[in-house]
Amino acid sequence: MDIGRCFVKAVLAGMLISMGGIVFLMYPDYKFIGALLFSVGLFGILTYGFNLYTGKVCYIFENGKEYFLSLFIIILGNFVGCLIMGLLFPIESAVALCDGKLCLDIIPTLAKGFGCGVMMFLAVDVYRTKNSYIGVFLCVPTFILAGFEHSIADMFYLCSAGIFTLEALVFIILVIIGNAIGGFIIPLCKKYLDNEEKDISSA
Repeated sequence: MDIGRCFVKAVLAGMLISMGGIVFLMYPDYKFIGALLFSVGLFGILTYGFNLYTGKVCYIFENGKEYFLSLFIIILGNFVGCLIMGLLFPIESAVALCDGKLCLDIIPTLAKGFGCGVMMFLAVDVYRTKNSYIGVFLCVPTFILAGFEHSIADMFYLCSAGIFTLEALVFIILVIIGNAIGGFIIPLCKKYLDNEEKDISSA
């Protein structure tokens, strides 16, 4: 693993997600438009092969220990990208948005992170297996309009709002966990079902 290359690609991914977040924040009264245009972030990331945590964590059980380590580098790089954009674009509406997020309890936060993880897996896997962006432009607006939590987007919102507290850190960690569980639940179940079908066919 080339750590430097992995980190730079993660920073760029964080910046692209932040750009989607900026559009979303600029249209608080037109959520559908903001949710749809938010998709540009993932569109760019998949097109240029950048490293986004919520897209990579879905395949953690298909790779070795080195992949697990790379996820920590990716999270750090994603945060740096979000921090840069958040400091460059302090948006007033981010404060109210973050205040509402930080009021969530543990289970709702994990659940909303889980929902986003599922949607992210669908978006990324459709691109990987079908070479199609349709999943991006369907799943991204879906998780945003459903109120699900995307850990990297939330990093940008918090940075844009200038909120750097222990409460914010705990919130992000919970969303990261929720995103991970939602991201790999379908691949794990699919692997189990595929193995079961092989056992039946070989019996």
